[in-house]
Amino acid sequence: MIVTITMNPAVDKSTSIDKLVPEKKMRCSELITEAGGGGINVSKAIKELGGESLAVFPSGGMNGKLLENYLSQKQISFKSIPIAHETRENIVVRETDTNSQYRFVMPGAVLSEKEAHACFELLQQLEPRPTCIVASGSLPPGIPDDFFGQLARVVKQLNARYIIDTSGRPLQLAAKEGVYLLKPNLSELCALVGKEHLEVNEVDDAAMEVIKQGSCEVMVVSMGATGALLVTRDGCEHVPTPTVKKQSTVGAGDSMVAGMVWMLAQGKSISETVRFGVACGTAATMNPGTQLFKKEDVYRLYDWINKYADTYKMKLD
Repeated sequence: MIVTITMNPAVDKSTSIDKLVPEKKMRCSELITEAGGGGINVSKAIKELGGESLAVFPSGGMNGKLLENYLSQKQISFKSIPIAHETRENIVVRETDTNSQYRFVMPGAVLSEKEAHACFELLQQLEPRPTCIVASGSLPPGIPDDFFGQLARVVKQLNARYIIDTSGRPLQLAAKEGVYLLKPNLSELCALVGKEHLEVNEVDDAAMEVIKQGSCEVMVVSMGATGALLVTRDGCEHVPTPTVKKQSTVGAGDSMVAGMVWMLAQGKSISETVRFGVACGTAATMNPGTQLFKKEDVYRLYDWINKYADTYKMKLD
């Protein structure tokens, strides 16, 4: 069973306008409202692919009820942790004249120590036991930076694979505990190896350094428009990104994680897993606002990647 953890969920609202003008009343397009937050996006994407997962998240106030109702309507399984404060909402506005995207992200509901630890208790009581646990997104106020590190210890007790997609100090502390798969971008990888900058030809060595330290078994470095770099002890592979018309980057990283987790659950190779993840992430950029990918786009892009990606395979000494 795949379980996604979202400690800082949100009601995501998106709209568009011709041009943003200060101090003017601006008429926007139709408002689109979605359930959001890293792990929830992963669960939504897995559902779109035809898979199943259990979404775990704190929920409070009217916004929390909106999240729960949305997931129920989409037939996505979830277990919510009741909290005292209101779940946050985020706003995305796309300026159509420039295709620029403006993202207004709120800090999130403050969680007490008891509310945060309820997540651990819930995981330990799940039946059947999770085989893969995905922690994605930021931490809300009130949760210590080592929360994902604490979660790593719980995941080890459950003998599950732990995949984490976060940033900053929470990422570094989780890596110290050791996880199955890390998905940093270039700046996050720099932080993991204590460097201000990495040249392109240094990325694979830096990733291997993290792996040899025991921080993860697999690293997938997200490199934006140039694709992703898969690194394991056995070698590395650059997975190229197909060129598409980009409308929004919201949820692209979560879509990539979802594609990888879904393939892992089916016993696919790590190379197939990452290629499919890149296809999902790229497909997500083709849709406006907070919408994720369309399944047909994923498989079309996956076919393209498989045609060209073998050229980029490398073996490490």
